[in-house]
Amino acid sequence: MSDRMPSSAPKGSGQRHAVVAIACAVFVVAMVGAAYAAVPLYRLFCQVTGFAGSTRVAEVAPDHVSSQTVEVRFDSNVAPGLAWSFEPDVRSVTVKLGETKLIHYRVTSHAKTPTTAAATYNVTPGSAGSHFSKIQCFCFSDQTLQPGEMMEMPVVFFVDPDMLKDEDAAQIKTITLSYTFFPKAPSKAPTVASGQSATKAPL
Repeated sequence: MSDRMPSSAPKGSGQRHAVVAIACAVFVVAMVGAAYAAVPLYRLFCQVTGFAGSTRVAEVAPDHVSSQTVEVRFDSNVAPGLAWSFEPDVRSVTVKLGETKLIHYRVTSHAKTPTTAAATYNVTPGSAGSHFSKIQCFCFSDQTLQPGEMMEMPVVFFVDPDMLKDEDAAQIKTITLSYTFFPKAPSKAPTVASGQSATKAPL
């Protein structure tokens, strides 16, 4: 019989297993992070490109106004579980392409406690999304209302004259801007959209 002891595993095998385990853990964390980032990244992509009917965000209006006009209609919705009423001050306006327009939405809380909500938005037809831009909008931040509070919320927008150069959108005569408020957990420091005023509605 041989006096040799059974050979032990190579010293480097344990290190290799540790490296593999760490790599797997990093991969899992990266996948979870990507899943959480997918929604805000997709929303940002839609806002920048107008994809899926999302409107764009602009800092300034176009430098020229076309004689061509389009009717812009306004729609409002409130998701289940949010005790708010929500509607535009006007149902539609006719604007020239490139013209800056200000309209207001009115929201009232019927809840018995402070409530916070965020508004999602889109335009139809979808091909108009890349040409519809907002300079100011209550949808840029969460909104918090006290019980019985009513708030006038501004939207400043324009429809880009370049829409006339888009084969898919040049013939559009009517655009619908739609908002839906969804309940959301309140933030530590609720923000109010610039330029809007708040008053108490009758209880």
